[in-house]
Amino acid sequence: MRLFTTISYCIFLLASTSSIAADSKIVTFNSSDNILISADVYSPHKSSAPMIVLYHQAGSSRGEYNEIAPRLNKLGFNCLAVDLRSGEFSRGKDNQTAMRASNAGLSTSYSDALPDIISALEYTQKNYPDSKILAWGSSYSAALVLKVAGDHAELIDGVLAFSPGEYFSHQGKSKTWIRDSAKAINIPVFITSSKKEKESWQSIFDVIPSKDKNSFIPATEGRHGSRALWEKYNDSESYWQAIKQFLLSKNRVWS
Repeated sequence: MRLFTTISYCIFLLASTSSIAADSKIVTFNSSDNILISADVYSPHKSSAPMIVLYHQAGSSRGEYNEIAPRLNKLGFNCLAVDLRSGEFSRGKDNQTAMRASNAGLSTSYSDALPDIISALEYTQKNYPDSKILAWGSSYSAALVLKVAGDHAELIDGVLAFSPGEYFSHQGKSKTWIRDSAKAINIPVFITSSKKEKESWQSIFDVIPSKDKNSFIPATEGRHGSRALWEKYNDSESYWQAIKQFLLSKNRVWS
């Protein structure tokens, strides 16, 4: 009986994984230095529907979003989950971009992923010209999407940042590298994190001049990065409620 139960559970997991994979397709495009970037497209809606470009945290991959993207689809958004060159593996998916960058002898520190973030947004603009585009980051990429929102406003209509911070001083950047760019953000912004991480991004949030800036801190201790939305965590629904409130507001340009 125990063997049968184990086999049945394994079959269930394989079926679940297959259903997730069937909802997406992999695409590739070049970064500005010609490294091939891999991404999963989750696009059940018409091509003019708003598109969320999803970026993972350190040591991770586009697999970070294989549970999150389908839920965002149900809210009316298409999604592009991107492998950045600074990462490794998550939820059954190797980071293909990181492997290519490493094989080419390129640096794969957090800040080195900035061109990949920009290139993914440019790819989205080109292939979904009628869509509003939101950039969504997790940990180090959350900081980078805030930087892009300030430096390249023409690429983004909204930004969501999960556990951002000034993570780049040990890579030769200033201690206010993200904050300096955030001073120019004038699009809708949503920032969240675990409870203890709020002090890591509060100074960034404070300088954002956008009249539509929003934040959420859970009543629980919470989680770091986008994984806070994974169903296995008991407090994930509190994050989802805050996300829904931000994304589905009728006052936003993508509504």
